[in-house]
Amino acid sequence: MADEEKTPAREIITDYAQANFRYFRTADGTVYAQRNGHPVARPIRSQGTTGSHRQELMVGLFRDGIGVFNGAALKEALDLIEALALTEDVQPVHIRVAPGHDGATWLDLGRADGLSVRIHPTGWDIAVPDPREVCWRRTQLTGELPLPAKDSDGKGIDALLRLCNFATAETECLALAWLIGCLGPSVPVPAPFLTGPQGAGKSTGGRMLVRVIEGMSGDLRRAPKDEENLIAAVAAGWVTALDNLSHMTPDLSDALCCIVTGAENVKRALFTDGDVFRARYRRPLLLTGIDVGIIRPDLAERLLPLRLERPRIRRTEAELWTEYAEVLPVILGSLLDLTVTVRAAEAETPTDLRMADFAHLCAQIDTATGLGALAAYRASLDDLNDDVIEGDLLAQTVLRHAADMEPGAAQRMTSTEWLHCLTRLYTGEDFRPLPKGWPTTGKVLSDRLKRLQPTLAARGVLIDSGRTREGRYLEMTRSPATPPHEQQVL
Repeated sequence: MADEEKTPAREIITDYAQANFRYFRTADGTVYAQRNGHPVARPIRSQGTTGSHRQELMVGLFRDGIGVFNGAALKEALDLIEALALTEDVQPVHIRVAPGHDGATWLDLGRADGLSVRIHPTGWDIAVPDPREVCWRRTQLTGELPLPAKDSDGKGIDALLRLCNFATAETECLALAWLIGCLGPSVPVPAPFLTGPQGAGKSTGGRMLVRVIEGMSGDLRRAPKDEENLIAAVAAGWVTALDNLSHMTPDLSDALCCIVTGAENVKRALFTDGDVFRARYRRPLLLTGIDVGIIRPDLAERLLPLRLERPRIRRTEAELWTEYAEVLPVILGSLLDLTVTVRAAEAETPTDLRMADFAHLCAQIDTATGLGALAAYRASLDDLNDDVIEGDLLAQTVLRHAADMEPGAAQRMTSTEWLHCLTRLYTGEDFRPLPKGWPTTGKVLSDRLKRLQPTLAARGVLIDSGRTREGRYLEMTRSPATPPHEQQVL
């Protein structure tokens, strides 16, 4: 056959690819390839070690006896396929958890055969999802989960709680609420913060909770030194677990707030002048540590403190994890059973808590099981408010000033006047020096009080701001209701 009569290699590759793969794009314009009948999708530009589409295309061409092609032919074919796919319908890709049809949600087991768990209103089952309903995106952080056990009768929950060293029953039900929340693709959940004395098994307990969702390869990691690396790690997995935190910088605190409730990061795409790369993320988060110092109020509202105690009997790592691996299918099956029961329960949504979706989940748990999860969640937030106040001398001074006000009384001054008032109250008659970080201007004071508004409101002190013809003002009101705790005194 003459050279001009041969079919170009790029056409052979393109025909084979379109016959064996489905190509589509996401909302940000990334083109994905999905083998026919299989739910896992890979970006066609990926060069990752988890298996790129270029690699699976080369292997398919070779195994089907079509041939081995050079890089230039593959590049030309993939360029054409990408251009054609940009006109296809938009479909999202998901990591680990995804919404499905008819109110169902899916859990990716991370298996090569694509088997996943479909959680629906009447129960759960194991199946390969329709590729047009769910597209899984997998990375190096996507571990494999075992097939969950049916008819576990709650034995897995008991086994998990026995292996972890939770200090109280309230802590146990909050941990279960978080795990159920992790199976919801659209519900933001507060970040568990595992605390306790040295040797309480915080890291081990954190790994056990994470591995229920991420499999035995799931693990804790150190907090990255910069926000960009943190976001990259968060976007590549589902549950992010940071171990042994000892200090919470303002930047890290703000980044953790964004991870819990969701945000978007935009940066310039590589090798371009004007294109941008968008990374959206909202992920379950888990933290461990003995003490992270001062907790900022906005992060405190997004935390879920889980206290552990030192075990009475020590076990070897090998013995502990061997038992855990054996019972993990039962643990996962029991968690799925509990999730179905909780989702079917009807409960009112508390309107006074910031994480309203999680509060509603706790109310559903109470309706379904009577565990008292909502009361435990409220108590945990109250404890965190105490921590914020104990670490903030300005908050303590405001509460001390409000303690001398009549219930229901309001006091209005400019921010500068409030600064002088609170400063005089703190320094006292002995003129003790002001602490580091004390507001130096009225504007700084106003900003600090805005951050402290939820914490102070929980103690019966309301801070409001406004403007009159004379200028801006801050108004402090002592709630007529009795605050839940005694006022903090310096």
